[in-house]
Amino acid sequence: MTTITSDTRPEPDSVSTWLTFLLALSCGLIAANIYYAQPLAGPIAAELGLRPQSAGLIVTMTQIGYGVGLLLIVPLGDLIENRRLITSVIVLAAVALVAAALSTHPLPFLAAALSVGVGSVAVQILLPYAGHLAPERIRGQVVGNVASGLLLGIMLARPVSSFVASVSSWHAVYWMSSAIMAALAILLRWTLPPRIPQGRLGYGELMRSMVRLARTTPILWRRALYQASLFAGFSLFWTTVPLVLAGPAFRLSQSGIAVFALMGVAGAISAPIAGRLADRGWTRPATAASMVLTSAGFALTLVVAPGSMLSLVLFVVAAIAIDFGVQANVVLGFRTLFLLGADSRSRLNGLYMATFFLAGALGSAVGGWAYVSGGWLLAAAIGGVLPLFALIYLATEKK
Repeated sequence: MTTITSDTRPEPDSVSTWLTFLLALSCGLIAANIYYAQPLAGPIAAELGLRPQSAGLIVTMTQIGYGVGLLLIVPLGDLIENRRLITSVIVLAAVALVAAALSTHPLPFLAAALSVGVGSVAVQILLPYAGHLAPERIRGQVVGNVASGLLLGIMLARPVSSFVASVSSWHAVYWMSSAIMAALAILLRWTLPPRIPQGRLGYGELMRSMVRLARTTPILWRRALYQASLFAGFSLFWTTVPLVLAGPAFRLSQSGIAVFALMGVAGAISAPIAGRLADRGWTRPATAASMVLTSAGFALTLVVAPGSMLSLVLFVVAAIAIDFGVQANVVLGFRTLFLLGADSRSRLNGLYMATFFLAGALGSAVGGWAYVSGGWLLAAAIGGVLPLFALIYLATEKK
């Protein structure tokens, strides 16, 4: 087993297949916690007594918690031994998931959802950790492979939670995930090689250094804003589409919505593809393609009126296109930022992820409002325009 003692170790020649698989699996299982609630927002809101207009809060609170954790916990990966930090944060997620499963009123559930988001940032400690493991020549490939596990977790979370809820209840989804997190914390504590960061900053100084990084790293903000535009649309899509599918146009059951969500898993193949493209120096054209594909996905859903079989097929294709574009772009961002230096990877990752996850939380909230106010037409129009703003911004980037 590889042992990582500090950031000054000799660069390895490769990363074992087993360790890459373990990191990818862990990322997927942890990231799923953020997305289990997306197709269940309606049933959860109804049982807890939330108004339909407020159903988006169920997803938004988890994403806000994730954003807070990205800013306050993920940077500790540059300060604290990584294996210990990762397992501690996973335990927090397990406890929060139990609290969500036990909730019967809105306020306790929303507080638990916020804590689930904070605990789920362990995945963003694992990704820079994978970057530390990999030599530069294949760093994009390794990070892309690990991120593909993350993306599979994100996409499989929706159908899994829908299927479990259809045969039991939404409470069972949270009980299941809490048990998985407890087992995962034990497994990673036994198997991950330790990594002791070289930095010796105090926590206050670490936080202040993030402000300096934000001011002095323009590529960070470019990549963060690119992804913020795409991820806001992604969150809007997956918060709103279950409401469309369950509504009068399609009248799909929870199981039918689960099958639909399962189709979006095909978009996960974009992660390793994007990583390889970045390793070959094609980051800019791949970024532009991701933005165009994401916007085109929303446009597809407006070709025919919702309700027909053709419309449903177009929604499926749109889901794949949107997932493909958004997930490819996030990997391109990881690859770009992880080249900037080992000693600040966790802080750069925290700033990057926090920016676009807060945009995702806004997208979820706007999606619920837009659907109630103007139906799918308004929601799709907002989601489709956002990547075009990113494309215009990309055009100003110096080659």
